[in-house]
Amino acid sequence: MESPIQSYLQQIHTEIARLKGGKPYSTIPAMANVDPERFGIALATVDGQVYEVGDTRAEFTIQSISKPFTYGLALEDLGNDAVDAKVDVEPSGDSFNEISLAEGTGRPANAMINAGALTATSLIRGSGGQSSFKRILSTYSAFAGRQLSVDRKVFESELKHGHRNTALAHLLRSFNIIEDDPTPVLEDYFRQCSVLVNSFDLAIMAATLANGGKNPLTHRQVLGIGPVERVLSVMMTSGMYDDAGAWISSVGMPGKSGVAGGIIAVLPGQVGLAVYSPPLDEHGGSVRGLATAQRLSRDMELHFVRAARAGRSAILASYDVTETPSGIRRNAEAADVLRAHGHRARVVELNGDLLFAGTESMVRELSSLDDDVELVVLDLRRTDQVSGVAVRMLDEARTGLSSAGRELVLIEADGAVSESLGGC
Repeated sequence: MESPIQSYLQQIHTEIARLKGGKPYSTIPAMANVDPERFGIALATVDGQVYEVGDTRAEFTIQSISKPFTYGLALEDLGNDAVDAKVDVEPSGDSFNEISLAEGTGRPANAMINAGALTATSLIRGSGGQSSFKRILSTYSAFAGRQLSVDRKVFESELKHGHRNTALAHLLRSFNIIEDDPTPVLEDYFRQCSVLVNSFDLAIMAATLANGGKNPLTHRQVLGIGPVERVLSVMMTSGMYDDAGAWISSVGMPGKSGVAGGIIAVLPGQVGLAVYSPPLDEHGGSVRGLATAQRLSRDMELHFVRAARAGRSAILASYDVTETPSGIRRNAEAADVLRAHGHRARVVELNGDLLFAGTESMVRELSSLDDDVELVVLDLRRTDQVSGVAVRMLDEARTGLSSAGRELVLIEADGAVSESLGGC
């Protein structure tokens, strides 16, 4: 049986692909000839399950989505106080390339706008035989769970045409925010923006932030929880620049966009979302990326207000009926029948909350049942909160099982879920 989550992503991908607004970024010539129809969605859970649809393996440059990861590395290296002395944590309300510097000190408002990102890049020093940029690239690769590389053509194009960022770097140097020659900082910054990723990579990077800094595939602790907390906080308030208020209201997850068409969203403790679609809106965010994040937040109840409890697997136990303790005394013939056919009935015990993450673990279990399982008994007696998305996914799972000639039976204390499903 196909996962209801996979089916859902395919459905919204088809629907959102019809959106034709926006234009790809063209200020950097090497990025101007991208296919505007490219569109991929990847959703990664904190235990490493990835759902993907569309052009999720198409590579593009990370651009401004690099900013939170370099900022996190600076925080890990130097600590909050030292980084705060150079770059603030306040929303600027400005677009990504505005000159948003504090009067008198020149301190950028936050690390998500270009001035703050240049500052964060300037704080990374070489160490352990690695140059400053090699350390940045190694960090990105650890977040993604694979070795990443730089698009040389985009880097050279950024270096040649990035006049505003060059001006910002020299302005920051005049205030001693950047303490040395800004030229190497600019080169590192343009290189980090030119790192090649795909939607799958970004979903894992987002899920690593959602997982407290531990990569859900490699299980490597890439970033400490302190820096993760600060990074996600600044992403929430400032990651979408002058569209941050609308993003928080309609999506409700820390997010970050990039002018190549990538966008990520992070729901701590549960999932990381990545979308790639090059046409951008007036704020520099992907039109389809924003629509996808809004849709998932609403349909899957991922807004931080609704998904306040930490996500975890809802599976308490899963076994066939031959493993079920019983006080019934069976004769030899009945025992033989049970041994021969008991594997056709599967009992899945759930506990805790059925929010998105718990529901995802449940439907993953149901979707991976052996072909010879004919009866699924879902024991809900130990569950607490059952969200609307859980009921919808259960209904879709029941339909999927039924179409395959299987039956789903619920056991619960009050019958509320069965009633919502119209009897089950």
